[in-house]
Amino acid sequence: MREEFSIKTMKMLSIAAVLLLLCAFVAASEKSSEITADQALQKLMDGNARFVSGNAIHPDQSAERRAEVVSGQHPFAILVGCSDSRVPPEIVFDQGIGDIFVIRSAGEVMDNATLASIEYGAEHLGVPLVVVMGHDGCGAVKATVEEGEAPGHLASLVQAIQPAIDKARAEASEKEVLNSSIDINTENIVKQLENSEPILSTLVEEGNLTIVGARYHLDNGEVEILK
Repeated sequence: MREEFSIKTMKMLSIAAVLLLLCAFVAASEKSSEITADQALQKLMDGNARFVSGNAIHPDQSAERRAEVVSGQHPFAILVGCSDSRVPPEIVFDQGIGDIFVIRSAGEVMDNATLASIEYGAEHLGVPLVVVMGHDGCGAVKATVEEGEAPGHLASLVQAIQPAIDKARAEASEKEVLNSSIDINTENIVKQLENSEPILSTLVEEGNLTIVGARYHLDNGEVEILK
């Protein structure tokens, strides 16, 4: 009887030990995935510095990393960027699989689908940082400056970017209109996201989400945070 009791006790203790280890593992995993907006931004900028200097380490691109993210994703930042083929976010910031949640459209223009994607990353995945990144020589902005109109669905891009052009023309010299328009467009999108109700605006107000603007320089690869 005592031997049977002892065996049952050992089994229960073994199960309890396994459960405790699982709980500890889950707690550690959750803790390791926690990151502040400032830390996330610094991580991006450190990666960009490596890219610019030619010392990229290409992290999180191994077979082990692929296997690790099969069960779920925990990106530390959301990157809203242009579709331009010269501005690939994972390369520019020297990041890997599962590191950044990327949404791209020409001129970073927002629509319901892109907004929903950002909301998913911020609300469902708990990402603390959104970076809206424009870039030198943006074709969508340039076309709006030079043409002011476009055929087909391109007209929706022109319509979305036009307010930035109008403001730039009121504030900058004609020579600087394109350059100024790119940053103003980025700033407009940042404000649009900060005021997007109900999800993003609430997260921002509660201090759970930070949204910043940035600009990528094609000539040297540097990312500049807009103030």
